[in-house]
Amino acid sequence: MFNLLKNLFSAPDQTELLEIMKNKPFLVDVRSREEFQGGSVQGAVNIPLSSVSRDLKRFAGKNNIVVFCRSGNRSSQAKMILEQAGISNVYNGGSLQNVQNTLNKI
Repeated sequence: MFNLLKNLFSAPDQTELLEIMKNKPFLVDVRSREEFQGGSVQGAVNIPLSSVSRDLKRFAGKNNIVVFCRSGNRSSQAKMILEQAGISNVYNGGSLQNVQNTLNKI
């Protein structure tokens, strides 16, 4: 139980995230459409958290998936939804700023 809570609410491991980002993952901004239109990271697609469970086919066949949002809360929920649907290669990138900062290091 502790590991589940740790995975849901802990910040992503920056070293692991950097390695994943180097391999051009499927970047998914789970913020609302309006938030996404205000700007996101280059190459990201917008699948709002409320749509994740309905759009599972968009995640199929992706090698690595990095979900992110404004603060990391919605992305942790999206990660949990995807993992419960059997998609195991999902990483919580945390906040939009964290993902952007990681991309800037590449």
